[in-house]
Amino acid sequence: MSKTRIPAGYASSLTLYETQMAIGILKRRLEDGLCAALNLKRVSAPLFVDPSTGLNDNLNGVERPVQFDSLETGAISEVVHSLAKWKRMALYRYGFPVGQGLYTDMNAIRRDEEMDNLHSMYVDQWDWEKVISPEDRKIEYLKDTVTQITDVICDTLDQVKAIYPQIPVTLNRTVSFITAQELEDLYPTQSPKERENIYTKERGTVFISQIGGALRSGRPHDGRAPDYDDWTLNGDLLFWCAPLECALEVSSMGIRVDQDAMDRQLTLAGCDERRALPFHQKVLSGELPLTMGGGIGQSRISMLLLGKAHIGEVQASVWDDKTIAACEAADVVLL
Repeated sequence: MSKTRIPAGYASSLTLYETQMAIGILKRRLEDGLCAALNLKRVSAPLFVDPSTGLNDNLNGVERPVQFDSLETGAISEVVHSLAKWKRMALYRYGFPVGQGLYTDMNAIRRDEEMDNLHSMYVDQWDWEKVISPEDRKIEYLKDTVTQITDVICDTLDQVKAIYPQIPVTLNRTVSFITAQELEDLYPTQSPKERENIYTKERGTVFISQIGGALRSGRPHDGRAPDYDDWTLNGDLLFWCAPLECALEVSSMGIRVDQDAMDRQLTLAGCDERRALPFHQKVLSGELPLTMGGGIGQSRISMLLLGKAHIGEVQASVWDDKTIAACEAADVVLL
């Protein structure tokens, strides 16, 4: 059921033509900035994978991947949910050295996604991953990377506004870092999303770390698959979205599991059967390089930097009748 809502009085500051031009500009500028800041090289990526490899992202373990059979091979393939595990395997296969990494366009179908202003069945991200040293597996390295990415996003906004000064968006370059447990301690009676909104409205730019494990309340802040991020060294980057008056998550990232973290989290998540999959065996044996990485939502970033109220204003997708009606009533054009 759609939860789309268009704020009263909302109107895009850009025409449909200007929106398309601005999206192209911001994507090129952000890619260049990300490559320079994190030392990344562009690679090609798959749209679908063999489920028996264990490379697909299982998200929260309940979402159904889109599957199809091949006439030539007779095998079943799955459209990716994300490339979190594929990227690490690619760094291994391509022989990337410590300190260098890759990025790619990730396109996915999430058929069970609940539609609202921020969510669509179609997911587009810049997926990135880089090789790190054992000494880099620490929270300080993660925070430094978050700060670099935030600077790239803010620089991109400045460049786009130089061309389209009518865009009414401002961002805070200073990141407020907080753990999921600290956030729960601050607002113990609120839901995780309510906590995010309260804190991000106050601070503007926020990174919530240590997501996946159970908090003292007995519940996690949010779901995380147990086999890519180390739950003690990951997090979400959020900005305050003024048109929707809510926290907008633009990136989930983290330092990836080593042998110990993979072993511990598979058991905690009740996913010990994954130990037999090829990807998981390579992590548990120490064969894969130590890495960190994440996804940066292309449509989310476009929404944020262009001051849009609905993700359908910056991506072409399929919408339910309620979403279409709500947007038509508010003169919001869906691509």
